[in-house]
Amino acid sequence: MHDDPAPVDLALVLGSPSISNMEPAVALYLDGLATRIAISGHGPIENAVPEWRTYLDYARKSGVPDDAIILEKRARNTLENFTLSALAIGEVYPWETLKRVAICCKPVHARRAYMTARQHLPDHIEFLMLPPVHPADIQAKDWWQTPRGRARVFNEIERIGLYGLKGDISIE
Repeated sequence: MHDDPAPVDLALVLGSPSISNMEPAVALYLDGLATRIAISGHGPIENAVPEWRTYLDYARKSGVPDDAIILEKRARNTLENFTLSALAIGEVYPWETLKRVAICCKPVHARRAYMTARQHLPDHIEFLMLPPVHPADIQAKDWWQTPRGRARVFNEIERIGLYGLKGDISIE
């Protein structure tokens, strides 16, 4: 899933060990297409530098001011990215005032991210999927060409199934 950049009320960045998820969100902000960026994610490793910290530092160095950033610091997985971010965003914006949200996540993760967002964020929100186009990320055009790409995609398919069994994704 990949949409073209367009004006959004908010760019929501899902945490990841690599920084590339921040690239489309920062570009939206710097191009005047987003007024706020929400960063979600601690990451799975307890004693590591939290993903949100790395992302926040990147945003600041890129010219995004602190008052344009919403932080969610606890999420350790995709489901928590959305449930905990919904609370953090709701403290800043009434959800009924938001119409379009960009979701910035890895290309191979975009389908599950979209399905999870659809299940846990308000129904009226239009989502734009803006994964980074970064050479280190597994891309839709060639994922099957490497063992790493195949393993990651098959793992993602398994996770979609597990999320579906628990009712954590929307199938609409």
